[in-house]
Amino acid sequence: MKKSIAVLGLGKYGASLAKNMYEMGADVLIVDQDQDKLKELNGFCTAAVCADITNEDEVISLGLKNMDIVAVAMAGNLAASIMAVAVAKEQGVPLIVAKSSSDRMTSILKKIGANKVIVPEEYGGEQSARILSSDTFLDYFKVDGNLCMIEINPLQKWIGKNMMELNVRKNYKANVIALKRGSGWKILDPAEALNADDLLLIVVERKDLHRLNK
Repeated sequence: MKKSIAVLGLGKYGASLAKNMYEMGADVLIVDQDQDKLKELNGFCTAAVCADITNEDEVISLGLKNMDIVAVAMAGNLAASIMAVAVAKEQGVPLIVAKSSSDRMTSILKKIGANKVIVPEEYGGEQSARILSSDTFLDYFKVDGNLCMIEINPLQKWIGKNMMELNVRKNYKANVIALKRGSGWKILDPAEALNADDLLLIVVERKDLHRLNK
């Protein structure tokens, strides 16, 4: 099912997130008070609104309650970020993501309702988009232009089966390189059945990511 996301603030991170989410098939609403930034993303969004994100009334009028995800991408303005997260929370947005510039800001944003806080030095726009656009990926690491690593729970149809039965390399064009069950990662025994709460670290080519996003 196609996801909808509102990206509030079109700095480097917000613009990259919006573009990547759109390219991955999401409905993307972009919001900024700078018309030039909105024009730069023409063709990479479903809708664009020029609005002052520091103004509570203007944020409320965006109708964020209709979105699956709201990304508050204004790490340079703590007050505006707090207000936007609070409005999204009040309007019942299922997933609220906020950009942070410090540990203190991260702590505050989580306390007021952000489900996930992004530090752009750790998560780029593409990486965030891969995680947010998927119902499967828990984490995403770009290795190079071709390969990536993803962290996922076993797919529902994998639970109770082992690697020999699943033949992930043949059926999904992917390699499971480690399993986390409890506190630490370990090399996966091919004969070991998977549990629902296991974590798997998988290496896969970017063109084959869709095989695991189910």
